[in-house]
Amino acid sequence: MSSIADVIIIGGGIHGTSLAFHLAQRQVQVLLLEKQFVGVGATGRSSGLVRMHYGTEMDSRLAWESFQYFRDWKNRVGGECGFTRTGFIQIVANQAQAALRASVAMQQKIGIPTFLVTADDVKRLAPTFLTDDFEFAAYEPESGYAMPSDAANALMNAARERGARLVQNCAVTGIQVANGKVAGVETTQGNFSAPVVVNAAGPWAGHLNAMVGLDVPYNTWRHDTMFVVRPPEISIAHPTVIDFAHDMYYRPEGHLTLVGLEDNNPLGESPDNDTDHARPGFVERAIDRICERIPAMKDGGLHSAHGGYDGITPDQHALLGAAGPDGFYLDCGHSGTGFKTAPAIGLCMSELILDGQAKTVDIAPFSPNRFVTGKLIKGNYNHMWK
Repeated sequence: MSSIADVIIIGGGIHGTSLAFHLAQRQVQVLLLEKQFVGVGATGRSSGLVRMHYGTEMDSRLAWESFQYFRDWKNRVGGECGFTRTGFIQIVANQAQAALRASVAMQQKIGIPTFLVTADDVKRLAPTFLTDDFEFAAYEPESGYAMPSDAANALMNAARERGARLVQNCAVTGIQVANGKVAGVETTQGNFSAPVVVNAAGPWAGHLNAMVGLDVPYNTWRHDTMFVVRPPEISIAHPTVIDFAHDMYYRPEGHLTLVGLEDNNPLGESPDNDTDHARPGFVERAIDRICERIPAMKDGGLHSAHGGYDGITPDQHALLGAAGPDGFYLDCGHSGTGFKTAPAIGLCMSELILDGQAKTVDIAPFSPNRFVTGKLIKGNYNHMWK
C-alpha cells in the first residue's frame, strides 16, 4: 500500500467514512486511518435516530439532505444502513411551545414533511403514551432510525470500491507539519503523507488537535442508554421520540425500546473508559423516566445497558472546516447528534476541501473560528445536554 495520499482522514466513524465516500466519488486518493475498526467509537454507541427536527435551519437542512440518503441507501451508497420508518415525535414542555411552532414552520419552508399535532393526535399515534402534560408536538411521519455501524461500514465499503484505502488498528501518534502546512501523519503502522489531514476522531479529536497546537474549546461527553423488553400490551412498535419534557429520547427496535437520558451526562472523562456498562444509577433513572411517559413499561424487562462517548463543544454544534496549519480540517464535536447529518456533512466537507466552500448546505457557521469571533450557534430551543 502506498504511503502517499491526497487526503488522510483520521477516524472510521460515520463522519470519517461519509467524507471518504464523497471524496472517493470525485476520484480523490483517500486514506482513512482507524485505531480500532470501522464504527467502533461514538458511531457504535449512537442511538441512530433519523429525524429533521432541530432548532436551527442549517441543522435541519443537513438532516433533510442526509435523509435523502437514508431512505434511498441502496441506490445512493449500496449495502445496508438499517433505516426503519417509525414516525418521529418531538415533545416539548408547554413553555417551549413557541419554539416548537417556530421550528416546524422553518422546517416546512425547507420542504420537510413535518406537522404540528395535538396531544390527542399523539395519543392516537401512540395509545400507551400519557399526553396530559403538553398541548402540541411535532410529527414527522417519514422519520425513524437506522443502524449506525452498518451505515458506517456501508459507506466505507462504497468508498473502497471507488479507490479509497482503509488501514485499521492504526493509531495516529503525531501529525507532521512543515512550514505551517500539514505534511502527513505518524502512526503505529508507519508514516503516511498527504497535504490534507481531516480530524474526524470524535471523542479523541481533542488529542489530535493538541498535536498541531490547535486550541479550540473541546470536551468529551458521556451518554448511557438501555434497551428494555416491551410488555405484551405494547408489543406493537411505537414512534421514535425526543421528549424534552422528560429529558429523554426513546425508539423501538423489534420487541425492544432504546432509552437515553439528556441529563446527568458527565463531561471531561476519558473516552477510553468502560462503555460496556452504564454508570451506577442510570438504569433506575431511565426506568422511572420512561414509565412516566409510558406507564405500561413498568411490566417490561431490562435487556441491556451500556455507555458511550462523543466530542462536544460549548454550543453543542460540530466543528467543521479548516483550523490550525494549512491543510488541517476538523469534522468533529458533533455533540451526540451527528449520526443523522453525516451523509450531508461528508458531502459538504468534500466540497469545502476540493472547491473552497460547501454548496449543498452552507456549513460556514460551523467554522471552528466561531469561538474566537463569538458567533456561537443558537437555535429556537435552549435545551442542552446536561
